[in-house]
Amino acid sequence: MNETILIVDDEREIADLVEVYLRNDGYQVRKCYDAASALAFTEREEPDLALLDVMLPDMDGFALCQRIREHHLFPIIMLTARMEDMDKITGLTLGADDYMTKPFNPLELLARVRTQLRRYTRYNKSSPVREGSEYDIRGLYISRDSHRCVLNQKEIALTPLEFEILWQLCSRQGTVVSSEELFETVWGEKYLDSNNTVMAHIARLREKLCEPARRPKFIKTVWGVGYTIE
Repeated sequence: MNETILIVDDEREIADLVEVYLRNDGYQVRKCYDAASALAFTEREEPDLALLDVMLPDMDGFALCQRIREHHLFPIIMLTARMEDMDKITGLTLGADDYMTKPFNPLELLARVRTQLRRYTRYNKSSPVREGSEYDIRGLYISRDSHRCVLNQKEIALTPLEFEILWQLCSRQGTVVSSEELFETVWGEKYLDSNNTVMAHIARLREKLCEPARRPKFIKTVWGVGYTIE
């Protein structure tokens, strides 16, 4: 295991504790204590995953996540002492893949790190060309084999989770897919009624596809049922 995990947290005791668990699990670790150092690091070297604290001295973790997502697709897990649902939705909408509230169990954090890295590897792994490996829907092109998404000849950078959600909808064009089914298919976990993860990622996808909120061209909401691409 040679994956590099970037920890961005100004609470050095927490950063040191997380580092111990990660190193014991075989990961390489880099630590930054502010957003500027984290951005400088990602310009020099791309980690395999980042753990971002929300409360940083020079920039909040949400803004940092957004800046990172301008150039990188590696998984991001937000760490915060704030428990409000809106904070979680904000982080996910800005490109985070997961969210943990402090204080957290380091073993649970390790499990989430493993899960995100496994998904990232799986969704970016090349596969033989096969029937149904690409779709072109009114100028929206998506290819499973090249892991590319192109809208009106302009390439759209999607995270692995965003790509998989869009792929699921495109591959089932004309069918309404429930939030529960999307979550359990893409995340591989049991869906809870209070889970806003799918909604937040759909909002992020619509933003990247320049979808108008009230009359989206591609991803449409069927209220009380789920989402569809007609």
